[in-house]
Amino acid sequence: MSKIGFIGTGVMGSALARAVSKNCKDIMLSNIPDSAAKALAKEIGAEAADNKKLAERCEYIVLAVKPQVIFSVLDEIAPILKARNDNFVIISIAAGVTIESIKQAIGVSCPIIRLMPNTPVSVGCGVVLCSFDGTDDTQKTEFFEMFSAAGLCDEIAEEKIDAAGALTGCGPAFAYMVMQALADGAVNCGIDRKTATVYAEKTVAGAAELALGTGEHLDKLKDLVCSPAGSTIEGVNVLESRCVRAAFADAVKASYRRNRELGKK
Repeated sequence: MSKIGFIGTGVMGSALARAVSKNCKDIMLSNIPDSAAKALAKEIGAEAADNKKLAERCEYIVLAVKPQVIFSVLDEIAPILKARNDNFVIISIAAGVTIESIKQAIGVSCPIIRLMPNTPVSVGCGVVLCSFDGTDDTQKTEFFEMFSAAGLCDEIAEEKIDAAGALTGCGPAFAYMVMQALADGAVNCGIDRKTATVYAEKTVAGAAELALGTGEHLDKLKDLVCSPAGSTIEGVNVLESRCVRAAFADAVKASYRRNRELGKK
């Protein structure tokens, strides 16, 4: 038996597997094509296998596949899961796919954990939203121990995971756009691209650390930078005139609607 297995070693599956490997060495991986699973297995000291073997032998089975693929994977492994007479936990990262729909697809009663991770888990600075169904205290404790190296693992009610995931899951893309735009502005003012990019990344990362470290309201932190008749307030006025806040809020809402749509397909 293996402690945990990942079906799917794409961007998110491999990022989570790398994070988990810091706390757990008993890992099995499967992927189509299998070359990706074999390469990652060699990197983190795991075992490469196929979906059926993984479903038969792993205590925690992570379905690290897209919503469009998850039900075909469940169809493949459901007979194996039904034949098991030991305890196992299904973990899904498929956006919009509910715990109830997974239960119906596998046709067997078992604990299920629904996750919404984001790409910064690959550097241990991610957010992993977690909804639990049927897990006991030991399983929840083991889950948090295995996934703690990914970053913040936070339990949330399933009915809120699509909304929160629109922020945490899609938010990194929006943050990269902000950093790119800031760098573009500096380049336009005469700073070379490489330097401008590093400055933009460090500025955004530093602002986030300050906000997390102080716990101050974001508007207050913004106001502390805005001196009367200064240069910062001039830039803030431009952003407000272009409705930047509303645009980002609308982006999160659009991502939330898409999360809900993906779960219905």
